[in-house]
Amino acid sequence: MRARTAVPLAAVAPAVVGAVALALKAGRWRLYADRHRIELTPRPRRACPDCRGAGGWRVGGANPEMEACGCWAMRRELRIGLLPLPATADEPPF
Repeated sequence: MRARTAVPLAAVAPAVVGAVALALKAGRWRLYADRHRIELTPRPRRACPDCRGAGGWRVGGANPEMEACGCWAMRRELRIGLLPLPATADEPPF
């Protein structure tokens, strides 16, 4: 029974992944996933009248800093932890 259900799921999986990627792109999100975490971070709107898709603008004099536009900076970043990161020998135990 499991072998029969695995074949259709394997055939549908590329379509589902493509649909999810299209939805994330339309919703202006960037997806990052590895074995330790899944992250969804907001991206600037291309049609934003303030930043015109650049994500912000430079302010200041001799050393200008980037001021983030509200089209993406005010949105929350979502992060889901999966597996713990491996401990390295260089870190102290506390």
